[in-house]
Amino acid sequence: MPARGTHPASAPREDGTLGTRPVSETPIGEAAPASEASEPTRPTRPTRRHGRAVAEWTVLIVVAVLTAIVIRTFVLQVFYIPSESMVPTLQIDDRVLVSKLSYKIGDPARGDIVVFKAPEEAETGDIKDLVKRVVGLPGETIEGRDGRIYIEGRLLDETYLPDGVVSKDFNRCTVERVEASCPGEPFHVPTNSYFMLGDNRLASRDSTVFGPITREVMVGKMFLVIWPLDHISVPGWLLVVGAGVLVLVVLGWVLLGRRRDVVDHP
Repeated sequence: MPARGTHPASAPREDGTLGTRPVSETPIGEAAPASEASEPTRPTRPTRRHGRAVAEWTVLIVVAVLTAIVIRTFVLQVFYIPSESMVPTLQIDDRVLVSKLSYKIGDPARGDIVVFKAPEEAETGDIKDLVKRVVGLPGETIEGRDGRIYIEGRLLDETYLPDGVVSKDFNRCTVERVEASCPGEPFHVPTNSYFMLGDNRLASRDSTVFGPITREVMVGKMFLVIWPLDHISVPGWLLVVGAGVLVLVVLGWVLLGRRRDVVDHP
């Protein structure tokens, strides 16, 4: 007889021969040993990593979309230039970047290029926004005489324009469209209003046509041409800010990668 606690590896058949059966084999109808009972499959490490990566990218995409909406609504917006009124500074088909925060934290200055809501008097049809340059400030007198601009009776040195630019002649009579006899005195810019002119003075529908605009209709300050590439002119301060942002992005990416290596380490 076999020793207690042992199991024979063979058993006699009816024909008297010995048959063999692997000890680990389980015949049909017999219960599987407890040690071989099925266990729930745990996700492998690559599967867990893939799931985390999908979740991270989903969060990044959602955050990016929300950030873009917030930026466009409150911070920056791209505008398309459809006309020649700002030539040579801005060309037809240029895309420009406009800061919507500039005049929430500061005042418009002479020489600023500003996007603003088109007044009804501009008669621009489907064009809802205009882009012009601030020339006359609140409380000043302004007039165009002999092809030049005069502020408070003094010739304005417009260093932002190339040589040879000729301005329209205008005064209070023409701006206010006074039909009766008019002395032709300079136009007085009201409080909280700005006199806007296109750089292409003889081909621009600007404040000489529709009068000054108020600060409330200003969308923002144009500070960068972003398209086409050969028209791009980047201010020095923007290069510094861009470099700083790039450094922060790279640093964040490196730290995130290092953190993931630590978390995934077996």
